[in-house]
Amino acid sequence: MKVTVSTLNDDIFVLDVSEDLELENFKAFCEIESGFPAPEIVIVHNGKPLIDDKISIKTHGVRDGDVVILQHMSTSSSQANFSAPDNGPLVGLDFSAIQIPGQSPAGGGGRGGGASSSGGGGASSGSPLSSQWSQVNDPAHVRDLFLANPDQYALLKQNNPLLADALASGRLEDFAAMLQQQMAERERRQEQRLRMMNAHPFDTEAQRLIADEIKRKNIEANMEAAMEYNPETFGTVVMLYINCKVNGHKVKAFVDSGAQTTIMSAACAERVNIMRLVDTRWSGYAKGVGVQRILGRVHMVQVQIENDFLTTSFSVLKEQPMDMLLGLDMLKRHQCSIDLERNVLRIGTTGTTTQFLGEQDLPECARLSTIANEDELLASSANQDELLQQAIKDSISTSKRKTDHYLCLHDTSNDNEYSNSMKKRKDCSVTKKIECGIGAGAGATPSTSGPSANVNRLDPANSILPSDKFTETEVKELISLGFTREQVISELRRFNGDKKQATAALFAKSLRF
Repeated sequence: MKVTVSTLNDDIFVLDVSEDLELENFKAFCEIESGFPAPEIVIVHNGKPLIDDKISIKTHGVRDGDVVILQHMSTSSSQANFSAPDNGPLVGLDFSAIQIPGQSPAGGGGRGGGASSSGGGGASSGSPLSSQWSQVNDPAHVRDLFLANPDQYALLKQNNPLLADALASGRLEDFAAMLQQQMAERERRQEQRLRMMNAHPFDTEAQRLIADEIKRKNIEANMEAAMEYNPETFGTVVMLYINCKVNGHKVKAFVDSGAQTTIMSAACAERVNIMRLVDTRWSGYAKGVGVQRILGRVHMVQVQIENDFLTTSFSVLKEQPMDMLLGLDMLKRHQCSIDLERNVLRIGTTGTTTQFLGEQDLPECARLSTIANEDELLASSANQDELLQQAIKDSISTSKRKTDHYLCLHDTSNDNEYSNSMKKRKDCSVTKKIECGIGAGAGATPSTSGPSANVNRLDPANSILPSDKFTETEVKELISLGFTREQVISELRRFNGDKKQATAALFAKSLRF
């Protein structure tokens, strides 16, 4: 049942508790929400304080939808309340903080001061209040309270997932550390609130705290309204998986209309015996939420859905947690539609429908977890950066290998023409330096570079031929962009000296996905 708790500070919160919950456990939940110690909390219902902590709130007369008042009492007042329960409904009210006109705050009331002094002796270390206070501050006791109340544990998962994850870990030290951290944060916010209330109204820091407080209350009010009118938004959504067969092997495929292509993990490709069909020429890197290595592509595979055999292609990813993902390419090709009303996937080309899997049939990778480990997230981010850098290096090396292969197949008939031109250049007074790695000085002639230099000098991949329609300056400009000399000269020759088209081709070859 839901019980609304209101404090004297106009703070209101709703507790969803069992009607058989004992009053002392109800106070423990109130302590988590209000920040007041449970021994100093008095619950008032219908003008009467609830005294016996060992009986349920249902026995006290609290019903579903009722409103109770939470009063924060000093230890002395609480002890006096428990020692004299039959003095009327006003016995739980603490008047000791009220200053009488004409009296100094230190003087206080004679009876008030006496009550305070007498009450102070009552809260000894061996009193029931001290024992209850130690239990509430004991993380093991708080953990046992949550484990003994599944409803409260489920509510804790929604409202405080960090504490719920620490509780689910089974390690008491982790739960105690998280509990102490959150209680310290609550105390800090309470101190800021008090400082804000006592600060000068034109203080900029106070105005900022006021704005933060207003924002926090608006967020809490929005969340309370959502829990009241749209509680289904706090539930987890089951992902859309279907049963299918690939090469006769059963696979659970994830239907994702937001994915551009259909993909399969390398482990699943090995399991269904199609890894031998992977075309590595389509390798690269897929970048989306993360970066993953594409091993290649299987161009045509038959996927069996119910009694239909549909043809599709797969991009095989190396580090993919889910076995198979049906992307938009296959869904559009076969005119598939996702019918959430009937919870089926309808194949438009055949009219076949297949049921989406229930939550109990989902694979492990589809089960969401709320555990957020910052170290793992940072490590994953660093790993993605490394993968991206490696992808750039691999694409550059692949482009260089393809260029070398192209040059090996290139017609070498221009070598003789190049040799004749070099003979003519011997008679020229000005010789150009040829940047092909021969190490010749500015005044060195081609004939003084040795036999090995002649081999390099006659290499058309490194040198500009007389028939080429580009200059050394254009070659240097493209080399400054990070490409090799062989790549630049090859592309410039392919496009008859058009520098713009050659630059576009160089970038297209180096940036592969």
